[in-house]
Amino acid sequence: MSSEQSALLLQKQLKELQRNPVEGFSAGLANDNIYEWEVLIMGPADTIYEGGFFKALLSFPRNYPQMPPTLKFTTEMWHPNG
Repeated sequence: MSSEQSALLLQKQLKELQRNPVEGFSAGLANDNIYEWEVLIMGPADTIYEGGFFKALLSFPRNYPQMPPTLKFTTEMWHPNG
């Protein structure tokens, strides 16, 4: 898949996510770049993360969906393995 095709796919997926939001999650473009999304994940109920808001950067490769995106949290948080 070409980078033009992956960009079109990502645009379609972002529009779908905005039309049909996922509970506890939101996303938008970072710096108007279809390959970089800023995401916000709300801490799930009945966990130590409840009530928390966690920002992350979701980076898609140009050959998406053949290769997966990477996610990097930009909000500091406690992790049991960290």
